[in-house]
Amino acid sequence: MNHEALSRREFLTSVLVTGQRPSRLQRRGRYTPESMRHPGKMLPAIASTVIDAFTRPGDLVIDPMCGIGTTLVEAIHLGRDAAGMEYEPDFVHLTVNNLRHAHARGAIGTPQVACGDARNIATIYRNLRGKAALVLTSPPYGSHTHGHIRSSRDNGGGKVLKRHHRYSTDRGNLAHQPLHGLLDGFGHILAGSAALLRPGGVIAVTVRPIRVKGELLDLPGLVIDTAQRHGLALAGRYAALLAGLRDGALVNRGSFFQMLETRRARERGIPACASAHEDLLVFQNPRTETSR
Repeated sequence: MNHEALSRREFLTSVLVTGQRPSRLQRRGRYTPESMRHPGKMLPAIASTVIDAFTRPGDLVIDPMCGIGTTLVEAIHLGRDAAGMEYEPDFVHLTVNNLRHAHARGAIGTPQVACGDARNIATIYRNLRGKAALVLTSPPYGSHTHGHIRSSRDNGGGKVLKRHHRYSTDRGNLAHQPLHGLLDGFGHILAGSAALLRPGGVIAVTVRPIRVKGELLDLPGLVIDTAQRHGLALAGRYAALLAGLRDGALVNRGSFFQMLETRRARERGIPACASAHEDLLVFQNPRTETSR
């Protein structure tokens, strides 16, 4: 595999310090308040760090599962152009509003967004074939996530209430698929996205392990296997911190439910830990590299 494309990114260390500020502070003022409705948002600092490391101003960045448009917003703030796809129409509206907000705050990149199934991205964005420097995305982790809570402290001693933790009920959304269906669909999305890469371009995926019925699954490893089955080669693996780093120690930023589940697991004798990072997986398309 040709590694020339990675030669100018040697400063990208194995651990990315992307959790110094809590996610809510990273988004405050930069994204619309309505964006909080999305149950699985990418951390803005991860997106901006990856875009800055793997692209230059004027390059094209693509996110085939763009959610509220985090990848696109961070790209145009950094002077890159951006294209995204999102299955849920409601989230497309959130993306459009976030992009407008970004331009109002001085972003200079040119974005575009389409509503549709990302498994068809190579067809829908056929005019972008061979143009993308970077594809950056993250798979869904299931039909619902931890979301936000109102604890007993917040609601006068009542029960814990969850909100903003579910996708729509549309069964076409990959978030509703069982694990094998999710991986199969994500593999087709990766393959279609690879067709949009220019020579030297890369696909970056942020992903972390998940628990299914109490069992911890190595979702990053499964994504690597899936990508390789679709002709992509792993070129790098990094840890993007979700926790803060202070005086050589981690400042845990795990959600209420992450901490609750971790404590309950430990009480049952299971050596569980709250997630402190996401894997950043970087892939290249060997066929594109050898065509240079």
